[in-house]
Amino acid sequence: MKVSYQWLNEYIDLSGYSAADLAEKITRGGIEVDGVEPLDKGVTGVVVGYVKSREKHPDADKLNVCKVDVGTGEELQIVCGARNVDAGQKVPVATVGAKLPGDLKIKRAKLRGVESQGMICSAKELGINDKLLPKEQQEGILVLPDSLPLGTPIGEVLGLADEVLELDLTPNRSDCLSMLGVAYEVGALTGRPVRLPNAEVNHSADRTADHVAVKVRVPDLVPQYHARYIKNVKIGPSPLWLQNRLIAVGIRPINNVVDVTNFVMHEYGQPLHAFDADRIEGGRIEVRLAEAGETLETLDGQERKLEPHMLVITDASKPIALAGVMGGANSEVTDGTVNVVLESAKFDGGTVRKTSRQLGLRSEASIRFEKEVDPGRVIPALDRAAALIAELADGLVTEGIASDAQDAPAAKRLNVTLDKINRYLGTDLSELEVHTIFERLGFGCAGAPDGEFTVEVPSRRGDIALDVDLIEEVARLYGYDNIPTTAIHGDTVPGALTKPQAIRRELRKRLTGAGLHEVVSYSFTSPDKAALFPALAEQGAKPVKLAMPMSEDRSVLRTTLIAQMIDIAAYNRNRKNESALLFEIGSVFHTEEEQLTRQPREKHRLAGLLTGSRAEAQWNRKASPVDFFDAKGVLETVFETVGLEGKVSYSAQQPDGFHPGRTAAVTLESAQGSLIIGYVGQLHPELQRGADLGDTYVFEIELDPVYAEADFDIAHKELPRFPAMQRDIAVVLGADVPAASLILKARETAGELLESVKVFDVFTGEKLGAGKKSVAISLVYRHNERTLTDEEVTELHGKVVASLEQSFAAELRK
Repeated sequence: MKVSYQWLNEYIDLSGYSAADLAEKITRGGIEVDGVEPLDKGVTGVVVGYVKSREKHPDADKLNVCKVDVGTGEELQIVCGARNVDAGQKVPVATVGAKLPGDLKIKRAKLRGVESQGMICSAKELGINDKLLPKEQQEGILVLPDSLPLGTPIGEVLGLADEVLELDLTPNRSDCLSMLGVAYEVGALTGRPVRLPNAEVNHSADRTADHVAVKVRVPDLVPQYHARYIKNVKIGPSPLWLQNRLIAVGIRPINNVVDVTNFVMHEYGQPLHAFDADRIEGGRIEVRLAEAGETLETLDGQERKLEPHMLVITDASKPIALAGVMGGANSEVTDGTVNVVLESAKFDGGTVRKTSRQLGLRSEASIRFEKEVDPGRVIPALDRAAALIAELADGLVTEGIASDAQDAPAAKRLNVTLDKINRYLGTDLSELEVHTIFERLGFGCAGAPDGEFTVEVPSRRGDIALDVDLIEEVARLYGYDNIPTTAIHGDTVPGALTKPQAIRRELRKRLTGAGLHEVVSYSFTSPDKAALFPALAEQGAKPVKLAMPMSEDRSVLRTTLIAQMIDIAAYNRNRKNESALLFEIGSVFHTEEEQLTRQPREKHRLAGLLTGSRAEAQWNRKASPVDFFDAKGVLETVFETVGLEGKVSYSAQQPDGFHPGRTAAVTLESAQGSLIIGYVGQLHPELQRGADLGDTYVFEIELDPVYAEADFDIAHKELPRFPAMQRDIAVVLGADVPAASLILKARETAGELLESVKVFDVFTGEKLGAGKKSVAISLVYRHNERTLTDEEVTELHGKVVASLEQSFAAELRK
């Protein structure tokens, strides 16, 4: 927000404060001032002059010799190369000895043999941003109004004796997006009263209701809409004082009517819009949501395609403005405008923000509406603008306002106690001091005997919602520098990781120690990749679409981690890194909705990918390619790390995207029963060929069930003091029976005395018969507190063998 020091001085007495002093005070009050920029770039000796005559230079086609009167009684001869210079103009003249920006000093000179006693200046040569001027004044000298007295210093004429403060406002301080808002802030900091501008309107005999009617179709999005009718306006340039005010804050003057709307927007913080009343069909204005397929050419000349969530202003047949953002070219005020409809409204900030962002159209009006305008200034700003248009454009304001508005919201009242204020700030303020601060802020305040204040917050301060906001205001006005420094006190609690955090940290440590590399991939992917592994998504789940994707390849949230790990492996292979051992711990996202109405489910997962060789070739060994059991071994390491090695089993499955004969489901025995938490296996050959990869093995598991079941507390065990007894058996059974089922059955039968069980051999052959296999198992028995006897072990081992025979029709191999 740019704030002109001179303009601000119209609303509050700034005597005794320079612009730099004011910037320091505002910054200490909580609003950072980024800088103070003087408009006077070192211009001296430049005055208003009158071009009495213009003749061609005798020796230069592009130069003119001008006779200029600057009010001293002496006629100056000035050679000027500007194409637009002419007799009868009032112009800025840099006399001999004058200084211009860039430390340029004007001296007597001869140009092609003709003496020049000064310089007729352009806006740019005076240090003015000429892009804020009409195009005809950008390409030549600056032509001034005829009414200016000769010899007047140009700084007084163009308002150059001014300084501009650049306020870096936080989103909550939208009240300071106006000169009056800043005046109230300065008034609170200095204790000086604010002077409000004159908004009194002199009406003509006509009634507004005879010319324009207003209807709001969406009152929940437009709580206020008001319009005034001004007839017989004379469109022309604004007076110089108004142009100077707008240029100082970076606004380009256009004409007297449009300039008034911009002036009042910066004055009150209330955006306004002027329509050419004779281009509004039916004399009726409606505010509604756009219809599908509607378009509107905005004032910037762009054709805008409207969406049904956008607010539009319409007449009897068509949209004429994009509410809160920009007006339409089909109703703009032009040089031929005679009658004006002046709009002032309060539009829903969220709707304006969405429209502005979608169309890439951010205006001074939308910036203010997005942050919610003051509902109490909608009509005063309308009246102020109408009064100025009547004054500057000779318009006649008809009686009354055409309105469609809801009841004004009740005044906001908050309670806060003196004790709470002092306790929060560490101060010892008195009731009188706090009461005075609220009065300086312009807040209504009533105190109670028990030290409780009832504070009425003005509508301009929409950021004040809680009692702690009032306490912050007290702190700002009392002065942050005056608040004593106190030591922090209170109960302290040692920090610690949550169980999921600790598990993730330990898994990263174990997996990187095992030779895998961690990768971090985008959470965004393409719809095709999101659909690759349906078994890893919930049934009926759909990918979450992004509202504004970077590209089609990043248009949905990922539903699996494996798809992007394949891309990473392919990226490495294309750069001659044939072997990749990767893992990622990240989130996937699922929803059943096409259009989100609630938060999608975010699930933590662990995924891994192994391709190439587990160990590179050396002089004494060959390279050994990874296989299924390497991927399964990584998972076994994971489950061992979290204490779940005995609760996980693997069974053959054929999910889409995986190799149909080299894939297993990972099942966790939890308190809720058996739960498939993921899959491990080889990629489907088609996927491998598509990514130009060799044999590639992947796994992906849900981590939330692992968090719930993990026994992650570190437990220390004594070294065994008693000997173990080992028994080996080989059983012949059906080739389709998983070895994992034998291990689970053995553990179930033997109980705590079975220390370990593992498969050490699998054999198939003609001697066993078709569809048969031999599985050799080693079982280790041990008791922690005594030595087992042969009889105990023989009896228990016999039960294990019997259970295998009964459960799987197994035969003990002789």
